Amino acid sequence: MKWHLRPWELSDVPSIALYANDPAIAANLRTIFPYPYTRRDAEVFIGGCMAGDETLQLCRAICVDGHAAGSIGIFRREDVYCKQAEIGYWLARPYWGEGIMSEAVRRMCEDAFAQWDIVRISAEIFASNTGSQRVLEKNGFQREGILRQSIYKNGKLMDSHLYALLR
Repeated sequence: MKWHLRPWELSDVPSIALYANDPAIAANLRTIFPYPYTRRDAEVFIGGCMAGDETLQLCRAICVDGHAAGSIGIFRREDVYCKQAEIGYWLARPYWGEGIMSEAVRRMCEDAFAQWDIVRISAEIFASNTGSQRVLEKNGFQREGILRQSIYKNGKLMDSHLYALLR
């Protein structure tokens, strides 16, 4: 299986609309990621990524076997947090457990540290998302704490784990 990261293209809309329309993916992401996920959702998301200012965000398509099968982004923070960025990602279920996301996180963090004057990249992961926790730990992220009952999704309060990687 061949994969790579690349900037988003409008031609990614059909594959992202297909792969993102998965309740198992939406269950581990913020509510801004809708389920069901429609073609229009994919158009809006990809358009926003394409229009984004790379001094503030790095958004990439994760392409597997020639088609977009996931997303990864790092977003600079502002104000007193200006030396920080936050990472977020998802991958189509058929590719879970293949090591793709672990390598994508490594590459994106290297790029962000090389391009920006930041000292920290953080991620807040739902406590139940052990796969994502392993991805971060494989990349040297340290769990800094558990935020108790910090997430309210689908009618349930849940804990989250705060992870960070320092330059």
